Amino acid sequence: MTLAAKLSLGCIADDYTGASDLANTLTRAGLRTVQTIGVPADDLALPEVDAVVVSLKSRSIEAGLAVSRSRAAEKWLRGRGAGHVLFKICSTFDSTDAGNIGPVMDALRADCGEAVVLVTPAFPETGRTVYQGNLFVGAVPLNESPLKDHPLNPMRDSNLVRVLARQSKTQIGLVDLATVTRGADAVRARLAELSGKGTGGAIIDAVFDRDLETIGLVAAEHRLSVGASGIGLGLARALVSTGKVRSTVASGSGAAVGGRAACLAGSCSQATLQQIARAEAVMPVLHLDPDRIIAGAGEAQRALDWAKPRLADGPVLIASSSTPDQVAALQARHGRDAAGHAIEQAMADIAEDLVKVGVKRLIVAGGETSGAVVDRLRIPGFLVGVEIAAGVPVLRAVGPEAGDMLLALKSGNFGGVEFFSDALGLMR
Repeated sequence: MTLAAKLSLGCIADDYTGASDLANTLTRAGLRTVQTIGVPADDLALPEVDAVVVSLKSRSIEAGLAVSRSRAAEKWLRGRGAGHVLFKICSTFDSTDAGNIGPVMDALRADCGEAVVLVTPAFPETGRTVYQGNLFVGAVPLNESPLKDHPLNPMRDSNLVRVLARQSKTQIGLVDLATVTRGADAVRARLAELSGKGTGGAIIDAVFDRDLETIGLVAAEHRLSVGASGIGLGLARALVSTGKVRSTVASGSGAAVGGRAACLAGSCSQATLQQIARAEAVMPVLHLDPDRIIAGAGEAQRALDWAKPRLADGPVLIASSSTPDQVAALQARHGRDAAGHAIEQAMADIAEDLVKVGVKRLIVAGGETSGAVVDRLRIPGFLVGVEIAAGVPVLRAVGPEAGDMLLALKSGNFGGVEFFSDALGLMR
């Protein structure tokens, strides 16, 4: 890959839908942005951009592997001139006591020689705020919200200082809201104080968008930060306001693609379950049997046989989604990892077959499902287009394996109840 100028911002995302969310945020803020799938090959031709978001599927894998993949991505971004790298995580900070947020942060911090790293999953626009180091979803702490029930990485502790300290080898401190509201100089002074005490990571509060702007100004002066798309917004605004990047108005997704359209839903979030229910009024919907998927009973072939005669008449939706109680029971019967892997691969099988029969517009709901689908389709990257819903843009595939294709990769909790219809309306 050859860029005409150095990158202003490099980003490493721990899943594909989170990467799309971040790429969308950066594009809206005026940065020309490309999302890649994995560390790009050197010969992948991409246009001149301000930011590259390298998408990894590393949130739920073994920590050592997540570290090695993240380090490779950082090395690639630094080699393209990125002075600052953002390690992008989920806005619900979903992880486990073993990682992967802390181990990756520790490794990247060591590689770039950063003294202290700002960390925040806050994104007030989507209802995620951090106060006194505690993560809130709307008006309630994360551990009291429905978002605590991620099937792979459930979150039972809202105190992020405590959570990150259990994962990281460095001390974790707090930059509280009172400090943030006093401005960038106060944040700088607090970081210097923490660094002097040997603290290597600092959870920073953010309740309003203006807090993100303060955080972005300070973070941009460092070589590494960790957080959700909110800190990405702060960084982008800092780059524009300081004149390091000239703001560019986001354009559309290019020429129309047309062709057949399909939706795949693997997320078990309440938002996605509501979106599936609403979609049943406007398109054919097939609900897969998770037990049959795990048993290898031909559910993927059944889905393709069901979809093929219907695609000529309009979009279809195929769902493996279940309620949290149903997911828990399924995991109890088959094991968490075995159940998750089998369902992801079945959805990838279905996606591959749908593309073979002419689907050119594909919508995927769920982070793990999106990762499995994009990996199977061997798409190396995307140009970021118009926004469908907060955090979800239209993506145009790039690269020789991709063909002419539009996708939308949706985190489970994102989008309104009409999401599938809204997405199809913009993916022409």
